This record gives sequence, structure tokens and C-alpha cells, in this order.
Amino acid sequence: MNHFNEDIIKAMNDGLVLTDTHQTVIFVNPGFVALLGYAPEEIIGRKWLDIIPSENYDMVLEAERRRARGLSDRYEMVLQHKNGEEKEVLIDASPRFDKTTGEFSGTIGFVTDITQRKKDQLALQKNLLRYRLLFEQSPIGVFHFDNDGTIVDCNDNFVTIIGSSREALIGLNMLDLPDNKLVKQLQNALNGYTGFYEGVYHSVTAEKSTPVKVYVSPLLDKDGRSFGCVGIVEDVTEQKQARDALRQKQALHRKLLANIGDVIVIIDRDGINRYKSPNIEKWFGWKPEEVVGTSTWENVHPDDLAPAQRFFAEILQKPRNMGTVECRYRCKDETYKWIEFTGTNLLDDPDIQGVLGNYKDITERKNAEKDREKLQAQLTQAQKMESVGRLAGGVAHDFNNMLGVILGYTELALLRTDDNHKLKADLKEIQKAAQRSADITKQLLAFARKQTISPRKLDVNDTVESMLKMLRRLIGEDIDLVWQPGAHLRPVKMDPTQINQILVNLCVNARDAIAGVGKIAIETGPHSFDADYCNDHPGFIPGDFVLLSVSDNGCGMDMETLDNLFEPFFTTKEIGEGTGLGLATVYGIVKQNNGFINVYSEPDQGTIFRIYLPRYVSTDEAPAAVHPDKPLPSGHETILLVEDEPAILRMTRMMLERKGYSVVSAATPTEAMALAQTHAETIDLLMTDVVMPEMDGGDLAERVTGLYPEIKVLFMSGYTADMIAHRGVLDGRVAFIQKPFSMKDLTEKLRETLDG
Repeated sequence: MNHFNEDIIKAMNDGLVLTDTHQTVIFVNPGFVALLGYAPEEIIGRKWLDIIPSENYDMVLEAERRRARGLSDRYEMVLQHKNGEEKEVLIDASPRFDKTTGEFSGTIGFVTDITQRKKDQLALQKNLLRYRLLFEQSPIGVFHFDNDGTIVDCNDNFVTIIGSSREALIGLNMLDLPDNKLVKQLQNALNGYTGFYEGVYHSVTAEKSTPVKVYVSPLLDKDGRSFGCVGIVEDVTEQKQARDALRQKQALHRKLLANIGDVIVIIDRDGINRYKSPNIEKWFGWKPEEVVGTSTWENVHPDDLAPAQRFFAEILQKPRNMGTVECRYRCKDETYKWIEFTGTNLLDDPDIQGVLGNYKDITERKNAEKDREKLQAQLTQAQKMESVGRLAGGVAHDFNNMLGVILGYTELALLRTDDNHKLKADLKEIQKAAQRSADITKQLLAFARKQTISPRKLDVNDTVESMLKMLRRLIGEDIDLVWQPGAHLRPVKMDPTQINQILVNLCVNARDAIAGVGKIAIETGPHSFDADYCNDHPGFIPGDFVLLSVSDNGCGMDMETLDNLFEPFFTTKEIGEGTGLGLATVYGIVKQNNGFINVYSEPDQGTIFRIYLPRYVSTDEAPAAVHPDKPLPSGHETILLVEDEPAILRMTRMMLERKGYSVVSAATPTEAMALAQTHAETIDLLMTDVVMPEMDGGDLAERVTGLYPEIKVLFMSGYTADMIAHRGVLDGRVAFIQKPFSMKDLTEKLRETLDG
């Protein structure tokens, strides 16, 4: 051991072992002890052949003979650890010679543990094999080219896709290809960037053109130096064919959806819109992308929301459930349309995963149903009034006969009774009561249209003016009676006493509706209605008429009162203050003379009665010359329309849009203000009802004018302009149109307001 540095030997990681000429171990270092797990005393003195596997004996004996001749050896073998674990080792064995005699004295061996190295080599070999197999057996083409662009390797699929042979492709410089786009991507890869190319590859070595996708990436060593690029090529012929077929199917699908009248929808279980077909823009104004991703409940009318959600919840209870519900759906212009939604639960369908359904626009059907209901109600009311009239007429006729007897006998009794007789006063009271009963009977006969009349040609203005003095005494000094005669009135044919009855009944009712100081206005004027107008206004009759209207600024009436207004004996007055026959009498007179009556009233806003009497045409009167109708004026301006009555709002909007105007409609002042604040373009005119629940039209106009100082304003109301002005709602000089109005009246008033 004097020949070795003991510190170095102890510090060695590798094992060191010394044997003598008989292959007996005479020394081991700590590294060898750690390698095999034996203590030094368990190894020293043992034969080397006892330590190594028996299959290595021949190799070791031959090596010992070689070392006796002064030769060294390196060999690998497997040694067994004390715990049984096998260790692969590399042994470097060299001869030792005696320094004194120079004779062979044994072997010195350095033992290195290469177990992990062998495992790593094996793993590397497996990986190399795996990667080579992946390279060769990859379903896509793989190629490798060097920094000059020359192909140095490729797999069989690359050869197949390109349409050539491996021999022809190896050595091919890809930078010489004629496709500039592909060459550019290859150059990008050589410059360190990943490239992508999709197109048709035209083989330079074979007559073949293939749709391909090409990906190329740089290859870098551990120091970041490039040693070429790797690329993959995918034959996308089938993909391209599938894409082309899909595009054709999608185009067909779009055409089918565009030509289906309904809107096709998909809604998920949370009510979120996942798909809306393009028809939604045609029917409701929304672009599909504006509603996809939003809640479908946002556009359902609040009054229909609960039943629609109940229906949806029932559909979700079971796969393939199917049902139909009707509700109102909000359009982009804030109006609503009635839809019929038919849906099927396809949550279990991986392509749908929701409720698949369709929206069918049933607005026209619902409006027709509503109109039928209204007409049926009108027919029922007319039949009821007719029945009541016949009953009243029959009762009144018989009662009138009996009253005649009572009055006759009372008058005879009075003639036979002295003035001082105690029955004289009683008989006069009987006579007064019978006379009052006779007056009531006359009103019943008037309602039943059976009273005796003497119709003649008369001027309504003259008839009204002859009554004004009496009417002023009748209504009292606290109420201002305003007379507004229309010019150029044509005559009517009726009994003048009937006009007297109409005016007295209406003025008395108006007086009773006014608490304290007030105003009653009587107005006349010519009016004509065509068939189109009457179709839009149930109860109106086509023809030429003379209007007689009576309006007041009293307490007004609610809808329940208006529905029963003309029924005999219906009254809102206290017992003893009215018979309930006044308006029934007016109704009977108007119907007897082939006219019609229209009433407009709201609580606390007064009432206006409009009576339309057919103008008189004599048999020898020349027919009026027929003049071609002038085209009604149209426009292009934007109008903010505000009306709290849905039917009038819908009808007026339709009239405006027919004449070219852009309409932004609102059912309440609050909604109108919100639209005025958010509307992207200029609003040219505000057309608003005067009397509305939230605020009157004057206040709304003032607020909107604050947003649009140049805006024009046109007020509309069922009341006359002077009645509205009298209540302090409007300045009497503003633009005003009275309901109901015709298309002609509306378009002319619009142009007058906008152009003024």
C-alpha cells in the first residue's frame, strides 16, 4: 500500500480491488465496499472467481493470463450486491509488477457502476426505435431538410402523398419548388419560425396534384444552433371534399331556413338563446347575433312571462316532450308581435342540447280574433239594445194609452170640482204625476224609435242657435256655454224637436258632471268617412254627415260606465235625481235618423259626445262632380309617436309608415322619454296624446323639447282643442288634431306642422 496515496483511494467513487497472482483479493477501497454492500473483511481473502458470476469464469481466467504477460483488459459483467440486487459494472484490469524483482505480482482493477448508464442506453435505444417507428409509420408525411433546404430524410407516407420515390426525393432542394407561398414558409422555418401552408402541391417528379397542409419547424441542437427543419405533410383531399360538401349542405340549409316562414330557435335549459335562424331579422328586426347568448325571457311580454316559463318548465321535464304556447314577443323597435312557439325537448341530442322550436307570427290571427270579439260584443250590445227598445216601445205604447185614460179622467174630475173642494189639490197632483209619466213614456218611445215625428229639411246651425238662450238658462250662470258653428253645413232631414231633445239631454248631463265653474261647448261641422276609414273604426258608417258635438270639462267617465251608457234606466246619479233615460233617448233618436254616436271620456278629463247625422240629399239634387283624389302628402321624417291606447297606437303607426315616415312608438310617457334619450338619430316631430296616465302631453312635450330643441310637436286627443286649452293642458295655438282622424286629416296636419 506504500505505492498508493491512501487519501485519493478513499475519495474515489469507483471501486478499486487488488488481487495477487492466485486471484485472491488482498485490498478493496470504500468505493468497492459501497458498490457491493460487503464489509472489507467479507471480501479480502476471497477468490475473485467467488465474487463474479460463473458464466464469466473463462473470460476472467483468460484475462488473468493476459495480465501475466503484462496486458490490460476492459470488460463488462454483472456483480451481485449483498442484498441480491444485480449491478452492471465496467472493469478496467491492469497487471501489477514487483518493483524489486519486476515479476508479475497480481492485478489492480477499477470497478465502475454502469447500471444506470446501461438503463439509459437501453431507454435511448428504445426511444430511437420508437421515434423511428413513428417516423416511418406516421399516417402523415414527415420529412427533414438541412439548412440548405435539401431533403435528407422522409418517410413512406411523404413519398405517397407527394407522388414520387424516396430516391427521387432525397437530395431534392425544396427551395427550388415553383410554389412561392410554400417556399416562403420553408424559408421562415430556416429563419427560426414555424411555418404553415395550405394549398395544392404539384409534384415536380410525377404528374400529381394533391391538396395538402404543410407544417414546418426549425430543428435546434442543445446550444440553439439550427441543423435543418422538420416538416409534416397531410393529404387533405378527403377533408377538402368533406368541407365542400358541408358548404353545399350549409348553403342549402341557409336557403331552406330563409324560405321557411317561421323562425327556428334553440334554447338551452336555462332559457338562453343558442340559435336563431336569419328570419328573426325579417319578422322581429333582431339580427341573430344580437339575441344569441341572451335570455329568451328578456323579449317576452311581462304579462305573458309566467305562463311561458311554466310551459318551458313542463317541456324540460321529459326528453322528447313537445308543446305549444302563445305569447307576445318584443321586436327591436319595442313593439310586440304575437307568436306561437312550438318546442321539443332535445336536451339528450348531442347536436341540439336544448329545446328546438319555431316562432310562428300569429299577430294577424290574434288581431282578427280580437276584432271578432269586439264585433261580437258590438253585435250583442246592438241586439240587447234592440230587444230593450222593442220591450220599451211595447210597454211605453200600452202605458201611454193608460196614461191617456188617467189624464182624461183627471181632467174631467177637475172640471167637475169647485176650486174650494178639498180634492182639487189632490187631483192636480195626480195630473202632474201622470204628465211626468207621459214625458217619460215619450222618452221611452224615442229610445224605441216609435215616437211620432215630423222630419223636414233643416239647418242644424239655425236649430241650435234658436235654443242657445234656453240652454244657458238650463245649465246656469256658473257654466260657460260656447257655441262653435261649422261653416258650409249641408242640411239634414229630421224633426227639429229631436235636435232639441238631444241638446237638452246632453247639456243637462254635462251640467251635472261639472262641479262648480266649468265649460260646455257645442260644435257643428261637415264630416265624410270612406269604407277604409270605417273598417279601421268599428261603429262608423261610410258617407257624408253633419257633426253635432257636445263636450264638457266635468268629471268624465270610466270604462265600465261607458260600456252601459245608453242602456235605459242606467244612471250614475243618486235616487230621485235622474231616470236613466236621457242618453237612451239620444241613442234612439240618432239611430232613428240613420246616424251614429261616438263618445270619448276619461275620469277627471271631461266628456265629448259626437253625433253624426246623415246630410240630406234631395231627389232633384245634381250628383256631386267626381274629382280624382289628390295623392296624400307623404314624408321621410322620424316621428316619436306616444299613445296609451294600444289599438290607436298600432293603427296610427301603420298610417304613418304607409306614408313613408320612420316611426318610434311608445305606449307611455316614461317609455317615450327613454326612447328619446337613446335614439341614435334625430327625431323631427313628437306626436303625442294629451291625456295619459303618467303625465299629460304638454309636460312630455316640454321634456322632449329639452332634448331636441328644434323638434316639432303635434298633439292629438279625443277632446276638442279648445276644451284641452281651457283646462290649461295646452296652449290653444299649438298644432292639434282631434281623434278620430282620417289618413287625409293626419297627413295634411303633419305636413302643415313639419313645414310650418
